[in-house]
Order: sequence, then C-alpha cells, then structure tokens
Amino acid sequence: MPRSPSSPAFWRSPLRGPWFTAVLGVVLLGGITVLFVTGLVSYAAYNPDLSPVNDKTPDKGLLGFYLFSWPTGPVWLYRLTQGVHVTLGIVLVPVLLAKLWSVVPKLFALPPARSLAHALERISLLLLVGGALFEFTTGILNIQLDYVFPGSFYPLHFYGAWVFFAAFVAHAVLKMPTALRALRHPHDEQGDLVAPDPAEPTVSRRGALGVVGGGSLLLFVTTAGRSFDGPLRRTAVLTPHGGPEPGGGPAGFQINKTAASRGISASETTEEAWRLVVRGRGRTVRLSRSDLLGLPQHSAALPIACVEGWSTSDQWWRGVRLRDLAALVGYEPQEAPDVLVESLQRHGAFRSAALRDNQVRDPRSLLALHVNGAPLTPDHGHPARVIVPAAPGVLNTKWVARMTFGDL
Repeated sequence: MPRSPSSPAFWRSPLRGPWFTAVLGVVLLGGITVLFVTGLVSYAAYNPDLSPVNDKTPDKGLLGFYLFSWPTGPVWLYRLTQGVHVTLGIVLVPVLLAKLWSVVPKLFALPPARSLAHALERISLLLLVGGALFEFTTGILNIQLDYVFPGSFYPLHFYGAWVFFAAFVAHAVLKMPTALRALRHPHDEQGDLVAPDPAEPTVSRRGALGVVGGGSLLLFVTTAGRSFDGPLRRTAVLTPHGGPEPGGGPAGFQINKTAASRGISASETTEEAWRLVVRGRGRTVRLSRSDLLGLPQHSAALPIACVEGWSTSDQWWRGVRLRDLAALVGYEPQEAPDVLVESLQRHGAFRSAALRDNQVRDPRSLLALHVNGAPLTPDHGHPARVIVPAAPGVLNTKWVARMTFGDL
C-alpha cells in the first residue's frame, strides 16, 4: 500500500469523483457569488467615499469603482443584506469543507506542473483554497466578536475577498466544462479524482451529500435567529447575540459595546455636565438634554443591524430629527447637508462617523433620547444617540457630543 499522499492509490475513498465534486462546486458557485455581492454591498453601506472617518480601506483605488450612496429605505435593508451574508457564510462551511475534502488528492499530485495551463490551474487552486480559508476564518472570528487576527478586519476581509473571488472565477471558468460533463453523465466516473483501488463504501454519495446538507441545516437553525426575528432567535445558540432577548423592559435588547468598555463615566453624562455642540454655517449651538426635550419630538420604529450579522427587532425610538438640528444652524430641512457625528467615546473604532445628506434629511433619522417609552440607558447611548434607517449599527453613534453639518 503506497504511503505517500502523492500516489493516487493512497486515496481510497469511493465517494470521491467528478459528480460528487461537481455537485458541491455548483452549490458553492451560487453561494459564494451571493456572499461576494452582499459583502460589497455591506462595504458600500458605510459610505466610505463620503468621509475618511468612514473609510476603513483608504487604499482600495479601483476596487471601489462600484460604490454608491447608501439609501435609507427600506429600513430593514442592511439587516437583510448583512444577515444573508453572515448566515449564508456559516451555512456554506460544511459544503466548503466537503469540497476541499473531495479534491484533496489533487493538492498532493506530482509533478506540480505538467504544462503552463496546468501550472496556472495549480496557482489558481492555491489562491482559491488559501483565500477561502482566510475569508471564512476571519469572517467567523469577526461575527463571534473574537478579534484575534492582526490588523483591522475591514481591509483584511475586503482585499482578501477580491483575491479569493478572482481565483474563484478563474477556477470556475477552467472547471465548468468538466463539472457540466460530470453532472450530465453521473455514472461515467473517470479522472484523477476517482480512486484506482477504492475501499468498500459505507455510505452512498447521495448519503454523503445528505450529511453535508444536514450540517448546513443545523448551522442555519443555530445561527440564523441572530439576524431575523422569529422562533429561530431562541435557537441561535452558536452566536454571541442569539437566544432570548437580554432581560426585560424597554432597554432589553442587544448591545455591542457598553458605556464602561468605552470609558464613558456617569459624571460626564449628567444634566449639568453634558452639552450637545451643533455646528454649521459658521454657527455653534450648545444644547442640554432638557433643551433637546423642548424641541419637537418624533418617533420611528427602527432595528439596529451590525456587520457581525446580529440585529435587534424594531425598537420605538423618540427624539429630535437630524434635519431639525441642521435647521438650528441655518439649513432648511430639505437642504440639510452631510453631518459628522462625534461621540464621547475616547477609544475604539467609529468614535466618529459621517452620514450622507439623504440620511440626515430622512424624517425617521433621529437624535434619540428615549427608546420604547423610557429614557436611554448608559449602554444604549444616554444622554443621546443617533438612529438612522437602514444604516450599519456602527454609524448609529452613541453618547453623541458634537454634530458638524456641512459638505464632507
């Protein structure tokens, strides 16, 4: 019996073959394409071309060709696109692992390159496997709130996605004729994936696909509830914000960062100490929380959705419209410009964030003072926080200290 993985006889599983690999490849072809598109959409939702404070990948160059102004409706837009991105990424893990297992003999094949075309295929395979492992690993660590990888998640995942998807497209083009032939003729098994001396089968290929599908279904049931309301929220045991709502009462919904973790002390958010500074058109207005409560109050039912894929159900927010704050420094409601929002937060990402003019003008965009009929708690942003429809959670700045209106 050959002992070297480079020998075809070393691999004896009767499951490996063109049909099994082709079925998994077709699933990944559709799934990874959706992952790539929703990932690009998620990046656009940050409006990175609006202001440097929003741009976590400043050297992207031509890779930002597709960026567009992120809309404010429907209010669940980011919740849906990012929920699909994260949930689908987790669900595809068993499929990806099965696909890698099905072609692992080719990774050890010798000689490394039999021709120029074969060399290009091997290089694309190396980039494909490495890129897939990198993207899925960093993505899963990020949604588990476990930032153990070096550097910022945003540029790592963004550039990695482009490298991975380029290799993925090249591999799909090279292998599409073989995959189609295998799907049309499932019983005509031949090629270097077929074991020359297969062992006795313990499960059929369709049974193996059922195991893979069952694993994906189990991951869906135990993770999807973090992104979507319904009974699955209680079964989302594999996600940091899964399971039942954290506590009862008006403030009983998920948070990502507490006031204490961001260095927000109670002394600086008291009625006497805290003031909101609003600037624009050469004017400056300073407002206490009582002053803000004296302005016209408006309500909106909006969720919070984060890049990690978790989201809250709709909460009832009440406060002052952003466009009304712009009016305090001389802007008409329908000409309200972009705004730079700065937090009391002293460290960590997104201490400040920029919002586009369409987000400022939307009547549902608020500087919230209350949620679900009660004043904001410290962890939910007391004394005031921004809430904007369809925006990523990090743009809904908490513990707001300054707002500067004007073209950014």
